[in-house]
Amino acid sequence: MTTTSSIPGGRPAAGHTRLFFWEEAVQDWQLARKEGRRPEFSEYVARNLRALREGVSREAGTDPSMRFVHRVRLHDDGFDRLPDRYIAEHHTLTLFGLHQHAASEPVHQPGVGLGTACLLLRRSEALTEAAVERRLIAVATAQDLHELVQHLQRLVPLLRQAGIGLDYTRLFRELSGWDGSDRNRVLRSWGLQYTDPGTAASKGGKTAGQERAPYWVTFDPRSPDAGAELAALRSGTGREPGTVAAMWPFHRTRMASAWRDKGSLTRDLAAEHTALTLFARHQQTHDRQMHVAGNSPGTAAGLLARKAAAGSDGKATTTALERRFGVLLTSADADELAMHLRSFVPLLNQAGAGLDYNLLRIALRTWDDPRRPDAATGFRQRWDRDFHITASS
Repeated sequence: MTTTSSIPGGRPAAGHTRLFFWEEAVQDWQLARKEGRRPEFSEYVARNLRALREGVSREAGTDPSMRFVHRVRLHDDGFDRLPDRYIAEHHTLTLFGLHQHAASEPVHQPGVGLGTACLLLRRSEALTEAAVERRLIAVATAQDLHELVQHLQRLVPLLRQAGIGLDYTRLFRELSGWDGSDRNRVLRSWGLQYTDPGTAASKGGKTAGQERAPYWVTFDPRSPDAGAELAALRSGTGREPGTVAAMWPFHRTRMASAWRDKGSLTRDLAAEHTALTLFARHQQTHDRQMHVAGNSPGTAAGLLARKAAAGSDGKATTTALERRFGVLLTSADADELAMHLRSFVPLLNQAGAGLDYNLLRIALRTWDDPRRPDAATGFRQRWDRDFHITASS
């Protein structure tokens, strides 16, 4: 891939295009192999790699030895601040220098995003799963570019030790947009890459993809980690799906790897995200499973109504509950349905009434899907019937 030199505003500058230094390094290595020589970097590349490592702790633009490896041009435009792309390239170069140091092959691997690299690191068993996730979450929750780079500087040597490469052209683009509006898409792509069941394992080239049951199905209330896991899921309430790093280990959405790589926000991902946050709120304080197969929202609301009818002010409470459930049924789209469910689930939590989260995810996925125009009507009819049957039984 080539890059066009640019000015701070992001407009292409007149002139030629040139490969990034990390791309040049790969070509340099491949040329030696093609010519039948021992695969190694030329003196030009080796010298500049040393310069990159020396620039790790330096501010962008302050190390003269790195001047000739930059491909983002600087222009005398009267601004004191360096362009964001230049700063991002500086950090990408120094990370590449750290990663490439003592590596047996070029570490710039096109197509290997950060999430994929961490997934391969986890599967390499060089670190425990918890250790990898802790480092990836630290990277993903960085508040600014400076903090992000600090975490990456700790992660990159681990990738090198495990023989795992990284797409540095992609990383450059991600660093360039970290402090802007592109961060959520970047985060989602990292999370989706990391949870991709179809990514090839680092040993043997076989895929490790297996259909995994949704988190709420396998959740064990007696697990010592249960409280922390539920807290992580609750932290995603109201957040954009796929951008909450603490939730990444609990996603099971199946998605084409190409879509994961782009950080696509799909209906499946949005539905699972909402279902996970609702389940976490529902399960809170309970030592038995709140996911109960077959319990539709109508059945659950009917259980509440039946319990309320036995109280002293049963009729008024039942009427209020029926009205509230009716509002849920009239939700115009999946977002409105999720909003009403967020106020409905705490009532189920208090009453200890379970809910079928597999069914709920399907409803959230298809409620306003234009390809299934009758889905919402079908759910409304079934849930309304379930409510009246359960409430009157």
